[in-house]
Amino acid sequence: MSITVVIADDQEMVRTGFRMILESRSDIEVLDDVVDGLAALEAVDRLNPDVLLLDIRMPGLDGLEVTRRLAGRDRPHIVICTTFDLDEYVHAALHGGACGFLLKDASPEMLVEAVRAAANGDSLVSPAITVRLLKELARPAQGVRTPSEALTDRERDVVRCLARGATNAEIAGELYVSLSTVKTHLANVQGKLGARNRVEVAAWAWESGLAASPA
Repeated sequence: MSITVVIADDQEMVRTGFRMILESRSDIEVLDDVVDGLAALEAVDRLNPDVLLLDIRMPGLDGLEVTRRLAGRDRPHIVICTTFDLDEYVHAALHGGACGFLLKDASPEMLVEAVRAAANGDSLVSPAITVRLLKELARPAQGVRTPSEALTDRERDVVRCLARGATNAEIAGELYVSLSTVKTHLANVQGKLGARNRVEVAAWAWESGLAASPA
């Protein structure tokens, strides 16, 4: 089955370009492209897409407010794609529930992979901001969430790999376990943390110091 997508951006050239890139892939279908946040919410309610590709700065409701309003739903998975890589935008988007953050100068391949990752419940953040983001998250933080139950040693191993940016397949290869086992461990960790997605798990790993701790 195709991955269904709605694009929300106030620039027609951006919407057209994204649509052309995504529709060139046989496994992706763009259901609609809209010009602002209110239209994005309406399209989500009407079409129930798998993924919402969302700009931040738009007329009316901006992308961050749209993300907050859609938080907690099973669908759509939100990928922010913007010109602005300000730290405040990155943190607000990821902590608000987005599962990807790309800059508009990202390659077509990265755009496609971000959409595919989001549809699978994974996440992708532009390499251009990943290192800076992780360094920021590595600083001591106030109010770091406490898991409802202690993580097992294997769950901690999986989370360390995740925090370094590894995909599920890469984690499976590094730890010599199956892909389904990795997904099970991550689902268990999300439940223990009350995290909405793997981005929040990675953020917690850096905030708590687990990502920098020895295996």
